[in-house]
Amino acid sequence: MPAKQLHKAFIAALKEVAEESAISTVSRFFHFEDDHTTRVLGVSIGKVFPVARRFADMPLSEIDRLLDSVYYEVRMGAVSVMDFQARAKGTSADQRKALFELYLSRHDRINNWDLVDRAAPYVVGGYLADKPRDILYRLARSQNPWERRTAMVSTYYFIRKGEVKDTFGIAELLVHDSHPLVRKAVGSWVREAGKRNQKRLLEFLDVYSASMPKDTFRYAIEKLPAAVRARYLA
Repeated sequence: MPAKQLHKAFIAALKEVAEESAISTVSRFFHFEDDHTTRVLGVSIGKVFPVARRFADMPLSEIDRLLDSVYYEVRMGAVSVMDFQARAKGTSADQRKALFELYLSRHDRINNWDLVDRAAPYVVGGYLADKPRDILYRLARSQNPWERRTAMVSTYYFIRKGEVKDTFGIAELLVHDSHPLVRKAVGSWVREAGKRNQKRLLEFLDVYSASMPKDTFRYAIEKLPAAVRARYLA
């Protein structure tokens, strides 16, 4: 099939596994607060990923077309292809840069918590692993909550490498964020960073535990030893 037709084949493959009965279940994943155009095909996430893997070599121009789709699952498929490519050992430096740039330039279409979480760690974080990370701090100051979530979630790649400085640096900018799905990301990612460096997490909590929102606090402390959790809860 010509490369310029791959996006059509991808959408057709998703429609083959769509089920009307799954529409309401899948819809619960999407945060429709600021998006009144997205539609749902009825493809469970577990069925989207295998389709994306089949199209893992899709050119970026075709991924870009998928991101234009009104269908949530098609965009999830697009970011999944991006993630597969970013994770692949054979992906060139130029391709990784192009994936990173596509992600940022189409963030208007990467507009849900799970679209961010699917691709940001490797597409954004992986690309920045050996580069300056100023862009994450700019994203953390964005008016767009999904860009702010990208800033936080991208640091997961660094955490896996034992680096927690940027996780806590960005968390400090977002700890009092107005959006619940940004706040939950802050709590979740400082928790994960704390598994690598509990001392740094405790320092963060000593400063912010009394003022941070309850949802952020709950996520941040949930993996600490019971005695330590009790001290902060008190």
